[in-house]
Amino acid sequence: MAVAAPQPSTRDHIRDRALAAGFSAVGFAPAALSDTNRDNLAEYLRRGYHGDMGWLVGKAERRGDPRVLWPEARSVVALGISYAPDGDPLENLSRPETGNISVYARGRDYHEVMKKRLRAFGRWIGEEYDCGIKIFVDTAPVMEKPLAQQAGLGWQGKHTNLVSRDHGSWLFLGEVYTTLDLSSDEALEDHCGSCRRCLDVCPTNAFPAPYQLDARRCISYLTIEHAGSIDRELRPLMGNRIYGCDDCLAVCPWNKFAQAGADPELEPRAELTVPRLAELARLDDSAFRQLFSKTAIKRSGRDRFVRNVLIALGNSGDANSVPTVESLLDDPAPVVRGAAVWALSRLVPADEFTRQQAERLLIEADPMVRAEWADAAAP
Repeated sequence: MAVAAPQPSTRDHIRDRALAAGFSAVGFAPAALSDTNRDNLAEYLRRGYHGDMGWLVGKAERRGDPRVLWPEARSVVALGISYAPDGDPLENLSRPETGNISVYARGRDYHEVMKKRLRAFGRWIGEEYDCGIKIFVDTAPVMEKPLAQQAGLGWQGKHTNLVSRDHGSWLFLGEVYTTLDLSSDEALEDHCGSCRRCLDVCPTNAFPAPYQLDARRCISYLTIEHAGSIDRELRPLMGNRIYGCDDCLAVCPWNKFAQAGADPELEPRAELTVPRLAELARLDDSAFRQLFSKTAIKRSGRDRFVRNVLIALGNSGDANSVPTVESLLDDPAPVVRGAAVWALSRLVPADEFTRQQAERLLIEADPMVRAEWADAAAP
């Protein structure tokens, strides 16, 4: 007499479905966060480490407690998609004529990829188990990394990002909140030990201490979130990083276990892997939108991006780029004109800069750009 095969548990069924749907990692956690998580968030905000990201303050209560965000939630299915690079993500840093774009932004916008999969996966859970679900990815007020740690996906390393035993520092995160009451995975303990490679490699010293990040000094924040002029003291330290920064992620020893991401929807685009700064600096709004269509970079806008490119040109030492920089001294965007002033001051002899400075101060009306002209020649 044949013996019926054992039926998989709800958790196993959901886990198997998630992996089949293209997720690289899946775990389960209660829809709750500890007082320590909330205290850490409050202290982060109190110190002003969030910089211009005022939305962190406005939604702190919902971010710190999943049940304030959705009172009916009982469990969280935490999910990750690997984007481990195939090659050295820091290779471009030794090529000053090119721009270095963070690995995660070289292909299709992961928010859209993750959201599409979460919707289909969440819909399946809701229909299969007749339960309520809500999906979240990055832009929602969710503390993704603490939830992922509670679900056993990894731990928050000293660089404050999630570290996975299987995927290193290269996981996109998303969540399905559900009214199902699921048993939780065991939270992972910290396995960073005495290592501090991620802290020591940071070009701008953005880590006041292990497990603390001051976004105001972080190149990822400065090139993506910060809309205005970037502090003069930080510009030379940015090198050719024009969108994001992978340094602290790339040096993590746990990356040796990460297999290069093979997700076809996240393949890097060739034109964004080794882009030439001079070409990027010439982008107008239309060309910017066309080049970065369906990427995360498009959301930052052309002006902010060209500002970053000009800082990289100023750091390049390439005198051949002077005509390109000079053409942007008349750009409609003050933040672009200001960055062009700084780049020019780094690329031309002092007497030539002084001559242009005298001429431009007579016609420049924007206070921020006038200040750039006045300050650029200062030591």
